Amino acid sequence: MTPTLTALLCLGLCPSLCFLPGTLPRPTVWAEPGSVMPWGTSVTIWCQGSLEAQEYRLLKEGELETWDRQKPLETKDKVKFPITHMADIYAGRYRCDYLSPTGWSEPSDPLELVVVTGREWGKPSLSALPSPVVTSGGNVTLQCASRMGFHRFILMKEGERQPSWTLDSQPAPHGRTQALFPVGPVTPSLSWTFRCYGYYSNTPQVWSDPSDPLELLVSGEKVRLLPHLCFEAPDRLTGTLPPYALLDRSLPTCGHHSAAPTPVLTWGPPCLSCASRMGFHRFILMKEGERQPSWTLDSQPAPHGRTQALFPVGPVTPSLSWTFRCYGYYSNTPQVWSDPSDPLELLVSGVSGKPSLLTQQDTVVTSGQRLTLQCRSDVGYNKFALSKEGAPDLPQRLSRQTQSGLSGATFYLGLVRPSHGGRYKCYGGHNLSSEWSAPSDPLDILLAGQLSYTPSLSVLPGPTVAPGENVTLLCQSRSSVDTFLLSKEGAADPPLRLRSQYRAGQHQAEFPMSPVTSAHGGSYRCYGSASTSPYLLSQPSDPLELLVSGEENRNHCVLESFTGECPQILTHL
Repeated sequence: MTPTLTALLCLGLCPSLCFLPGTLPRPTVWAEPGSVMPWGTSVTIWCQGSLEAQEYRLLKEGELETWDRQKPLETKDKVKFPITHMADIYAGRYRCDYLSPTGWSEPSDPLELVVVTGREWGKPSLSALPSPVVTSGGNVTLQCASRMGFHRFILMKEGERQPSWTLDSQPAPHGRTQALFPVGPVTPSLSWTFRCYGYYSNTPQVWSDPSDPLELLVSGEKVRLLPHLCFEAPDRLTGTLPPYALLDRSLPTCGHHSAAPTPVLTWGPPCLSCASRMGFHRFILMKEGERQPSWTLDSQPAPHGRTQALFPVGPVTPSLSWTFRCYGYYSNTPQVWSDPSDPLELLVSGVSGKPSLLTQQDTVVTSGQRLTLQCRSDVGYNKFALSKEGAPDLPQRLSRQTQSGLSGATFYLGLVRPSHGGRYKCYGGHNLSSEWSAPSDPLDILLAGQLSYTPSLSVLPGPTVAPGENVTLLCQSRSSVDTFLLSKEGAADPPLRLRSQYRAGQHQAEFPMSPVTSAHGGSYRCYGSASTSPYLLSQPSDPLELLVSGEENRNHCVLESFTGECPQILTHL
């Protein structure tokens, strides 16, 4: 059949299916829900080709072998390649092709699949120069900066799937690197919200966590950026808090901290920080239930291009309600205020019976597990709060659950992510009081597999020891390690921690166990961690089984001697 006749038949009989030999339709490849995915989330790569396709291949740049193969099932013109837990290994550049009766198609255009991971990395900062308020039609420069030494920075505009700009980093003051992105002309008809990322040149598809969002506001439109109300200790800003914050008497405050026996009345006042990027000249603090402003203060410069005012509040006592909102305004329009901040409620912790904080999993968890924490007490509390050290989005409150005379609450934190690592406490309280109990003992949640290296675990003098003898478990790694942790399978106690020592070209820690008892028997693993992120651990070592000799037989004899079936073993003991 001549090419002309073939072409005519295709046009007349099946214009959507026919193609000339050597002209197979090129497939397309895409990712859902997107090509920039947080670490640990699920993503699906789709490849769409032809209804004639018999098989699809997924090809990853840099890999000699086919990454994956799929045969079409329901719809022959496309297949999916699912990734359950996004990780560094899946980041890269992908193409796909398909097999038809006439041969293999050309590969698709590349798909860049990126993993966003915060492991050991700090997110960059994003600011507008000279200001986030831009006149209509004007231009602005966005500065993305970090201390992590990233080689390149990416600027992403909200609502767009592809990077808006990518630039090489440049040296900046104070040991940072930065990139300056020109943006504009800015118009009121579009949204202008940005985030930026950093990455290293040897891993271009592994990005840092995103910066905080930066919204450009076009002058002349209604201002919607709200000031933020947060608890401010004298030496640090804890960030924006949810609609309530827990004031623990162990926290520092802006005023004098008294050690008197009655701390409720003499405790120094906390500070509330009202902050905004809008350059307000003055801030107003309003207490719920009062019609007049509680305080009005001039603004002061704050980090990241913001202005703020610090309002001392107190003395705080449990007998009153302490819920606040704040506003900002410009000095030339003192009667025109911004929208209010989200409400912030101060809750005073007390000295009543502290609850217990437990986890349904081991304290060492891995990504993909579901993390559940339980706060319990023998006191009849009917509300509970969970707090995480250094986290702005906790505490949270749940209704009580009573069982066997105990009150408690279960906190479902979802699938484990690196951000779950940290130190947690919980509190109990009563509905008719704003006072909270003393905090529970802290519970550390540790995430294994967040650092790439795997330490080794060995035992001296050997894995089989007699009761009363001495034994040492040795954890080693050639990678740089600040602290080693030793965990025992099924143990209720948290892992043991020891500072790393550098000897004979390796980092190591020796965990002595002496004298050995039957309680020491079991399966052990060790991990490494860095001082900058102590709750993120390395891959686990291979398990090491420690056997206490004689314990198995002795236990067997005690059990079986009641039935008279162990006389020979008893004589050997």
